[in-house]
Amino acid sequence: MATMKQVAQRAGVSVSSVSHVLNRTRYVSEDVKTRIEDAMRELAYVPSAVARSLKHNVTRTLGIMLPNNSNPYFAELIRSIEDRCYSAGYNVVLCNSDDDPVKQSVYLRVLMEKRVDGLIVMSSGDSPDLPGLLATLKVPLVLVDRQWKSLECDTVTTDHRMGAYLATRHLIELGHRHIACISGPEHLAPSRLRIAGWREALTEAGLADDTLLLGDFTSQGGHDVTCHLLQASNRPHAIFACNDLMAIGALCAAHKAGLSVPDDLSVVGFDDIELAAFMSPPLTTVAQPKQLIGEVATELLFERLHHDRTAPCKIALQPELLVRASSAPPRSV
Repeated sequence: MATMKQVAQRAGVSVSSVSHVLNRTRYVSEDVKTRIEDAMRELAYVPSAVARSLKHNVTRTLGIMLPNNSNPYFAELIRSIEDRCYSAGYNVVLCNSDDDPVKQSVYLRVLMEKRVDGLIVMSSGDSPDLPGLLATLKVPLVLVDRQWKSLECDTVTTDHRMGAYLATRHLIELGHRHIACISGPEHLAPSRLRIAGWREALTEAGLADDTLLLGDFTSQGGHDVTCHLLQASNRPHAIFACNDLMAIGALCAAHKAGLSVPDDLSVVGFDDIELAAFMSPPLTTVAQPKQLIGEVATELLFERLHHDRTAPCKIALQPELLVRASSAPPRSV
Protein backbone atom coordinates (compact mmCIF):
# COMPACT_ATOMS: atom_id res chain seq x y z
CA MET A 1 0.00 0.00 0.00
CA ALA A 2 1.38 3.40 -0.99
CA THR A 3 2.35 5.91 1.67
CA MET A 4 2.09 9.68 1.81
CA LYS A 5 5.90 9.87 1.51
CA GLN A 6 5.80 7.88 -1.76
CA VAL A 7 3.09 10.19 -3.10
CA ALA A 8 5.26 13.19 -2.26
CA GLN A 9 8.27 11.64 -3.98
CA ARG A 10 6.26 10.81 -7.12
CA ALA A 11 4.84 14.35 -7.27
CA GLY A 12 8.19 15.99 -6.46
CA VAL A 13 6.81 17.87 -3.46
CA SER A 14 7.11 17.80 0.33
CA VAL A 15 5.05 15.48 2.52
CA SER A 16 3.49 18.55 4.16
CA SER A 17 2.17 19.69 0.76
CA VAL A 18 0.46 16.32 0.29
CA SER A 19 -1.03 16.66 3.79
CA HIS A 20 -2.33 20.16 3.04
CA VAL A 21 -4.04 18.93 -0.14
CA LEU A 22 -5.66 15.99 1.65
CA ASN A 23 -6.83 17.99 4.66
CA ARG A 24 -7.41 21.33 2.92
CA THR A 25 -5.45 23.05 5.68
CA ARG A 26 -3.45 25.50 3.55
CA TYR A 27 -3.51 26.95 0.07
CA VAL A 28 -1.57 24.89 -2.50
CA SER A 29 -1.09 26.06 -6.09
CA GLU A 30 -3.18 24.38 -8.77
CA ASP A 31 -0.06 22.96 -10.43
CA VAL A 32 1.16 21.31 -7.23
CA LYS A 33 -2.34 20.12 -6.38
CA THR A 34 -2.70 18.49 -9.82
CA ARG A 35 0.67 16.73 -9.51
CA ILE A 36 -0.26 15.37 -6.08
CA GLU A 37 -3.67 14.15 -7.23
CA ASP A 38 -2.10 12.48 -10.29
CA ALA A 39 0.48 10.77 -8.07
CA MET A 40 -2.25 9.49 -5.73
CA ARG A 41 -4.16 8.00 -8.66
CA GLU A 42 -1.05 6.40 -10.16
CA LEU A 43 -0.07 4.85 -6.82
CA ALA A 44 -3.70 3.99 -5.85
CA TYR A 45 -3.07 5.87 -2.62
CA VAL A 46 -5.83 5.64 0.02
CA PRO A 47 -5.62 8.18 2.88
CA SER A 48 -5.65 6.69 6.36
CA ALA A 49 -8.97 7.46 7.99
CA VAL A 50 -7.50 6.61 11.39
CA ALA A 51 -4.62 9.03 11.01
CA ARG A 52 -6.92 11.80 9.82
CA SER A 53 -9.35 11.22 12.68
CA LEU A 54 -6.53 11.40 15.23
CA LYS A 55 -5.41 14.70 13.79
CA HIS A 56 -8.84 16.31 13.59
CA ASN A 57 -10.55 14.36 16.42
CA VAL A 58 -13.38 13.61 13.98
CA THR A 59 -14.00 10.27 12.25
CA ARG A 60 -17.13 11.13 10.23
CA THR A 61 -18.47 7.84 11.60
CA LEU A 62 -21.64 7.30 13.63
CA GLY A 63 -22.51 4.26 15.73
CA ILE A 64 -25.98 2.70 15.69
CA MET A 65 -27.10 0.16 18.27
CA LEU A 66 -30.20 -1.84 17.42
CA PRO A 67 -31.90 -4.59 19.45
CA ASN A 68 -32.79 -7.11 16.73
CA ASN A 69 -31.73 -6.92 13.10
CA SER A 70 -34.03 -9.83 12.15
CA ASN A 71 -37.08 -7.63 12.82
CA PRO A 72 -38.00 -5.83 9.56
CA TYR A 73 -39.16 -2.79 11.52
CA PHE A 74 -35.62 -2.06 12.68
CA ALA A 75 -34.15 -2.90 9.27
CA GLU A 76 -36.48 -0.35 7.62
CA LEU A 77 -35.71 2.25 10.29
CA ILE A 78 -31.96 1.75 9.86
CA ARG A 79 -32.29 2.24 6.11
CA SER A 80 -33.72 5.72 6.71
CA ILE A 81 -30.87 6.61 9.10
CA GLU A 82 -28.19 5.24 6.77
CA ASP A 83 -29.58 7.15 3.79
CA ARG A 84 -29.46 10.44 5.69
CA CYS A 85 -25.96 9.76 7.05
CA TYR A 86 -24.62 8.81 3.61
CA SER A 87 -25.99 11.97 2.03
CA ALA A 88 -24.25 13.99 4.77
CA GLY A 89 -20.90 12.25 4.24
CA TYR A 90 -20.97 10.06 7.35
CA ASN A 91 -20.14 6.37 7.63
CA VAL A 92 -22.25 4.12 9.86
CA VAL A 93 -21.21 1.25 12.13
CA LEU A 94 -24.12 -1.06 13.07
CA CYS A 95 -24.19 -3.27 16.17
CA ASN A 96 -26.97 -5.77 16.89
CA SER A 97 -27.50 -6.65 20.55
CA ASP A 98 -29.99 -9.52 19.96
CA ASP A 99 -32.02 -8.03 22.84
CA ASP A 100 -29.20 -8.99 25.19
CA PRO A 101 -28.35 -6.17 27.67
CA VAL A 102 -24.87 -7.60 28.31
CA LYS A 103 -24.06 -7.81 24.60
CA GLN A 104 -25.43 -4.29 24.25
CA SER A 105 -23.03 -2.92 26.88
CA VAL A 106 -20.07 -4.68 25.25
CA TYR A 107 -20.93 -3.30 21.82
CA LEU A 108 -21.37 0.23 23.14
CA ARG A 109 -17.83 0.09 24.49
CA VAL A 110 -16.61 -1.29 21.15
CA LEU A 111 -18.26 1.62 19.34
CA MET A 112 -16.49 4.09 21.59
CA GLU A 113 -13.16 2.35 20.93
CA LYS A 114 -13.85 2.93 17.23
CA ARG A 115 -13.99 6.66 18.06
CA VAL A 116 -17.45 7.27 16.64
CA ASP A 117 -18.53 10.92 16.59
CA GLY A 118 -22.05 10.18 17.86
CA LEU A 119 -24.52 7.42 18.72
CA ILE A 120 -28.09 6.49 17.85
CA VAL A 121 -29.30 3.84 20.29
CA MET A 122 -32.36 1.60 20.14
CA SER A 123 -31.93 -0.19 23.43
CA SER A 124 -32.52 -3.79 24.46
CA GLY A 125 -35.09 -3.54 27.20
CA ASP A 126 -34.87 -1.60 30.41
CA SER A 127 -31.38 -2.58 31.56
CA PRO A 128 -30.77 -0.78 34.88
CA ASP A 129 -27.09 -0.29 34.01
CA LEU A 130 -27.65 1.28 30.59
CA PRO A 131 -28.51 4.88 31.61
CA GLY A 132 -25.35 5.06 33.71
CA LEU A 133 -23.24 3.62 30.88
CA LEU A 134 -24.69 6.00 28.30
CA ALA A 135 -24.16 8.95 30.62
CA THR A 136 -20.42 8.18 30.73
CA LEU A 137 -20.07 8.19 26.93
CA LYS A 138 -18.76 11.62 26.01
CA VAL A 139 -20.36 11.80 22.56
CA PRO A 140 -23.69 13.17 21.29
CA LEU A 141 -26.46 10.61 21.77
CA VAL A 142 -30.01 10.12 20.48
CA LEU A 143 -32.32 7.43 21.85
CA VAL A 144 -34.91 5.99 19.47
CA ASP A 145 -38.08 4.05 20.28
CA ARG A 146 -37.22 3.51 23.95
CA GLN A 147 -36.28 6.01 26.64
CA TRP A 148 -35.47 6.44 30.34
CA LYS A 149 -36.68 9.15 32.64
CA SER A 150 -33.32 9.07 34.42
CA LEU A 151 -31.31 9.87 31.27
CA GLU A 152 -31.34 13.41 29.94
CA CYS A 153 -30.70 13.14 26.20
CA ASP A 154 -32.45 13.61 22.86
CA THR A 155 -35.17 11.03 22.20
CA VAL A 156 -37.44 10.16 19.28
CA THR A 157 -40.39 7.86 19.90
CA THR A 158 -43.80 6.96 18.55
CA ASP A 159 -46.90 7.37 20.70
CA HIS A 160 -47.24 3.62 21.29
CA ARG A 161 -50.22 3.97 23.60
CA MET A 162 -52.18 6.01 21.08
CA GLY A 163 -51.39 3.55 18.30
CA ALA A 164 -52.74 0.61 20.31
CA TYR A 165 -55.79 2.65 21.28
CA LEU A 166 -56.50 3.40 17.59
CA ALA A 167 -56.16 -0.28 16.66
CA THR A 168 -58.47 -1.46 19.43
CA ARG A 169 -61.03 1.28 18.86
CA HIS A 170 -61.12 0.30 15.17
CA LEU A 171 -62.05 -3.27 16.13
CA ILE A 172 -64.66 -2.03 18.61
CA GLU A 173 -66.23 0.23 15.98
CA LEU A 174 -66.46 -2.78 13.67
CA GLY A 175 -68.61 -4.45 16.33
CA HIS A 176 -66.11 -6.74 18.06
CA ARG A 177 -66.62 -7.26 21.77
CA HIS A 178 -64.06 -9.96 22.59
CA ILE A 179 -60.70 -8.54 21.54
CA ALA A 180 -57.56 -10.39 22.59
CA CYS A 181 -54.16 -8.73 22.84
CA ILE A 182 -50.88 -10.48 22.06
CA SER A 183 -48.23 -8.29 23.64
CA GLY A 184 -44.48 -8.17 23.38
CA PRO A 185 -42.14 -8.86 26.32
CA GLU A 186 -43.27 -7.11 29.50
CA HIS A 187 -39.80 -5.64 30.20
CA LEU A 188 -40.00 -3.49 27.05
CA ALA A 189 -41.61 -0.07 27.44
CA PRO A 190 -43.32 -0.16 23.99
CA SER A 191 -45.04 -3.40 25.01
CA ARG A 192 -46.36 -1.91 28.22
CA LEU A 193 -47.57 1.22 26.45
CA ARG A 194 -49.36 -0.76 23.74
CA ILE A 195 -51.07 -2.92 26.37
CA ALA A 196 -52.15 0.30 28.11
CA GLY A 197 -53.65 1.64 24.86
CA TRP A 198 -55.55 -1.62 24.29
CA ARG A 199 -56.93 -1.49 27.83
CA GLU A 200 -57.85 2.18 27.55
CA ALA A 201 -60.00 1.57 24.46
CA LEU A 202 -61.71 -1.45 26.04
CA THR A 203 -62.41 0.40 29.28
CA GLU A 204 -63.81 3.35 27.37
CA ALA A 205 -66.23 0.97 25.60
CA GLY A 206 -67.14 -0.88 28.81
CA LEU A 207 -65.50 -4.13 27.66
CA ALA A 208 -63.39 -6.62 29.59
CA ASP A 209 -59.62 -6.76 29.11
CA ASP A 210 -59.14 -10.33 30.36
CA THR A 211 -57.56 -11.86 27.26
CA LEU A 212 -53.94 -10.76 27.31
CA LEU A 213 -51.20 -13.17 26.29
CA LEU A 214 -47.48 -12.44 26.31
CA GLY A 215 -45.63 -12.86 23.04
CA ASP A 216 -42.06 -12.19 22.01
CA PHE A 217 -42.38 -9.93 18.93
CA THR A 218 -41.63 -12.87 16.57
CA SER A 219 -43.85 -14.56 13.99
CA GLN A 220 -43.36 -17.91 15.71
CA GLY A 221 -44.44 -16.41 19.02
CA GLY A 222 -47.55 -14.86 17.45
CA HIS A 223 -48.39 -18.19 15.79
CA ASP A 224 -48.02 -20.20 19.01
CA VAL A 225 -50.03 -17.79 21.16
CA THR A 226 -52.81 -17.61 18.55
CA CYS A 227 -53.01 -21.41 18.35
CA HIS A 228 -53.58 -21.39 22.12
CA LEU A 229 -56.24 -18.68 21.82
CA LEU A 230 -58.14 -20.49 19.07
CA GLN A 231 -58.35 -23.69 21.10
CA ALA A 232 -60.22 -21.93 23.92
CA SER A 233 -63.97 -22.50 24.26
CA ASN A 234 -64.59 -18.75 24.21
CA ARG A 235 -62.08 -17.90 21.50
CA PRO A 236 -61.87 -14.21 20.55
CA HIS A 237 -63.19 -12.98 17.22
CA ALA A 238 -60.54 -10.26 16.99
CA ILE A 239 -56.84 -10.04 17.87
CA PHE A 240 -54.67 -6.99 18.35
CA ALA A 241 -51.05 -8.11 17.98
CA CYS A 242 -48.50 -5.63 19.33
CA ASN A 243 -46.32 -5.90 16.24
CA ASP A 244 -46.71 -7.04 12.64
CA LEU A 245 -44.50 -10.11 12.96
CA MET A 246 -46.80 -11.56 15.64
CA ALA A 247 -49.84 -10.56 13.56
CA ILE A 248 -48.41 -12.47 10.60
CA GLY A 249 -47.95 -15.49 12.88
CA ALA A 250 -51.58 -15.07 13.95
CA LEU A 251 -52.73 -15.11 10.30
CA CYS A 252 -50.84 -18.36 9.76
CA ALA A 253 -52.37 -19.95 12.88
CA ALA A 254 -55.87 -18.95 11.79
CA HIS A 255 -55.31 -20.48 8.35
CA LYS A 256 -54.09 -23.74 9.91
CA ALA A 257 -57.20 -23.81 12.12
CA GLY A 258 -59.44 -23.53 9.06
CA LEU A 259 -60.59 -20.02 9.91
CA SER A 260 -61.12 -17.25 7.39
CA VAL A 261 -59.57 -13.84 8.05
CA PRO A 262 -61.42 -11.51 8.46
CA ASP A 263 -64.75 -13.40 8.31
CA ASP A 264 -64.03 -15.64 11.31
CA LEU A 265 -61.22 -13.66 12.92
CA SER A 266 -60.05 -10.06 12.53
CA VAL A 267 -56.35 -9.36 13.04
CA VAL A 268 -54.64 -5.98 13.50
CA GLY A 269 -50.89 -5.46 13.85
CA PHE A 270 -48.51 -2.65 14.74
CA ASP A 271 -45.52 -1.16 12.82
CA ASP A 272 -46.54 -1.39 9.14
CA ILE A 273 -43.49 -3.28 7.93
CA GLU A 274 -43.32 -3.52 4.13
CA LEU A 275 -44.45 -7.16 4.16
CA ALA A 276 -47.74 -6.25 5.90
CA ALA A 277 -49.33 -4.90 2.71
CA PHE A 278 -48.49 -8.09 0.81
CA MET A 279 -49.95 -10.65 3.21
CA SER A 280 -53.07 -12.63 2.36
CA PRO A 281 -55.18 -10.83 3.33
CA PRO A 282 -53.26 -7.54 3.52
CA LEU A 283 -52.79 -6.65 7.17
CA THR A 284 -54.60 -3.85 8.93
CA THR A 285 -51.96 -2.24 11.11
CA VAL A 286 -50.78 0.82 12.99
CA ALA A 287 -48.10 2.55 10.94
CA GLN A 288 -45.08 3.94 12.72
CA PRO A 289 -43.54 6.78 10.66
CA LYS A 290 -40.25 4.91 10.21
CA GLN A 291 -38.82 7.20 7.54
CA LEU A 292 -39.54 10.26 9.64
CA ILE A 293 -38.24 8.66 12.85
CA GLY A 294 -34.92 7.93 11.17
CA GLU A 295 -34.64 11.38 9.63
CA VAL A 296 -35.53 13.22 12.85
CA ALA A 297 -33.13 11.12 14.95
CA THR A 298 -30.28 11.74 12.51
CA GLU A 299 -30.97 15.47 12.30
CA LEU A 300 -31.00 15.73 16.10
CA LEU A 301 -27.61 14.03 16.20
CA PHE A 302 -26.21 16.31 13.49
CA GLU A 303 -27.49 19.28 15.47
CA ARG A 304 -25.57 18.06 18.50
CA LEU A 305 -22.44 17.50 16.43
CA HIS A 306 -22.38 20.88 14.71
CA HIS A 307 -24.16 23.30 17.04
CA ASP A 308 -24.31 24.19 20.71
CA ARG A 309 -27.56 22.99 22.27
CA THR A 310 -27.83 22.04 25.93
CA ALA A 311 -31.53 21.28 26.47
CA PRO A 312 -32.56 17.73 25.50
CA CYS A 313 -35.15 17.47 22.75
CA LYS A 314 -37.87 14.84 23.25
CA ILE A 315 -40.06 14.16 20.21
CA ALA A 316 -43.08 11.83 20.12
CA LEU A 317 -44.38 11.20 16.60
CA GLN A 318 -47.97 10.19 15.92
CA PRO A 319 -48.89 6.78 14.48
CA GLU A 320 -51.57 6.18 11.85
CA LEU A 321 -54.09 3.36 11.50
CA LEU A 322 -53.98 1.74 8.05
CA VAL A 323 -57.17 -0.24 7.42
CA ARG A 324 -56.67 -3.16 5.04
CA ALA A 325 -58.45 -6.47 4.49
CA SER A 326 -57.59 -8.37 7.69
CA SER A 327 -60.26 -6.63 9.78
CA ALA A 328 -64.04 -6.62 9.26
CA PRO A 329 -67.28 -6.72 11.29
CA PRO A 330 -67.93 -10.06 13.01
CA ARG A 331 -70.33 -12.37 11.20
CA SER A 332 -72.93 -12.10 13.96
CA VAL A 333 -73.29 -8.31 13.45
